[in-house]
Formats: sequence, C-alpha cells, structure tokens
Amino acid sequence: MRFDLTDLRLFLHIVETGSITAGAERSAMALASASARVRGMEEALGIPLLERFRRGVRPTPAGRAVVHHARLVLHQLERMRGELAEYAKGLKGHVRLLSNTAAINEFLPDALAGFLADNPSIDIDLEERPSHAIVEAVAAGLADLGVVADMVDLGGLETRPFRSDRLVAVLPLAHRLAGHDRISFADLLDEPFVGLSAGSALQDYLNGHATRAGRSLSYRVRVRGPVALCRLVERGVGVGIVPETAALRALDSGGLRVMPLSDPWAPRLLVLCARNFADLSAHARRLVDSLSENAPAPI
Repeated sequence: MRFDLTDLRLFLHIVETGSITAGAERSAMALASASARVRGMEEALGIPLLERFRRGVRPTPAGRAVVHHARLVLHQLERMRGELAEYAKGLKGHVRLLSNTAAINEFLPDALAGFLADNPSIDIDLEERPSHAIVEAVAAGLADLGVVADMVDLGGLETRPFRSDRLVAVLPLAHRLAGHDRISFADLLDEPFVGLSAGSALQDYLNGHATRAGRSLSYRVRVRGPVALCRLVERGVGVGIVPETAALRALDSGGLRVMPLSDPWAPRLLVLCARNFADLSAHARRLVDSLSENAPAPI
C-alpha cells in the first residue's frame, strides 16, 4: 500500500466537499486524474473508501479511517514546515480556517489582510459554514481552526475570544414596528423577510430559531451579503436580521431603522476553536495569536 501526499490531500478535499468533482477542483486536478487516484487507493487496499451517490459521495468506515490518518500525516507535515520556516525562508505553510457568516463578512477580511501581509509564507484556506458544522469539522480534524458563536455546543474543543457580535433587526423607516425601541424575533415572524443566500451560516442560524418556535421564515428575496440585504429592506421589500456592524454601515442613506433584538441569543461572542491550540502547527499558532489580538471579554 503506497499513498503519496497528493493522494491524501485529494481524498481529504473530496470528503470535505462531498464530491469528487469539487475535490478535484480544490486540488487543482483534472476529474479523470482524481478519479483514477481514488480508484488506485481503493484497489491498493482492496476495499471501497467512498460511497457514491447521484449527488455526491461520503466516506465508508474505511474511508473515515483514511481521513483520520491523512489529517494526522498532513498535520505533522504542517508542524514540520512551521518549525523549519523559522530557519528557511520561502517555505510555504497552509492553514485551513472555517468561519460563520458574521466573522467572514464583518471581522475576518481586515484581520486576515494584515496577517497575510505580514506572513507571505502562509496561505489560508477559508470557508464559510454554520457554527455547528464548523465544530464538527474541527473536532474531526477536517480543519485546523474555526470561528463560531460561543452559544453553539463546542464539545471538547478549546476556545479563545475573537470578536463581539450582536444581531439586530433592520426595518424600513415607515414600517409599523419601526417606532419601537427594541423588538423580538417572534415579533418579526409574520413579516416578509429579506434573507441571505442559501448556505449562509447566519441564515441557517436564524432558520433554526424559527423552527424551534414552530415557524418558518417567509422570504421575498435572498441575497449574498448583508449590505445588499439592508438596501432592499430600505426600499420596503421586507425586514431582515444582520450583524450590527453591517447595519450601521448601511445607515448612511437614512432610510433604514436599526433595532436591537431582545432575544437572549442576539448578543454573541465569536470565538476561535481548535482541538488543542498547543498541538497546532507553528503557522496556525501564529494565526491564532494574530486573530486573538484585542479580543473582547466574554459577554
């Protein structure tokens, strides 16, 4: 049995994306070549590593074992690279970071821009996911770090504060509820919503709260980002819920009412999470130190 690092990285990308096609694209590899490598791995072991379905793939028990050991091998490689980078210039490091919507839209762009400018030898693979999915991926070793809301069940993961985040309601100025000082999520459930696109971690979070209330949100339209969402709300299309920082940026035109949500889950602390910060590669530890600068106290 002989697997090289390219095989292991490819297999992880396939499992992370749930698709041989997407895994091949992430690996910068032709689909035919990726499929041949997976078949070669399965033939070498004599057992299937993937269950294949019409809409994707998932690992078999043997495939999950390969994922576990591949992560260990690649993690050790990253640690070696990080330590050697202290002695050799130009050696590239790689950190896989998963984040929820709020951090990606509001906080990570500036934080990562500064870090990447100061660390040209480190590349970051950043992907948006819901907080609960991030916890599962980090715990399974499919990512080095995550940024999640601290109200999610973090299991046995270690955490460090990252940024404070508060969700607010945005309404047109002429809306019948716009005169209130505060509003609850339940007060908005009968209203038409402007939402974020399918797959948005924040929108999945809100849909979950609606489901727990025995309701579902009624969308007039869904858009990719909170700025576009606020513009549509301002024009009277519906109501929305976004991070406070995004809402305040959209206030310039004067046609928007921003209202605090009274729900206990509206104020959130965003945290960095990892299985064990001490075991991270030198590159990942450097990223943690950078992102933890000026972190707020817990809410």
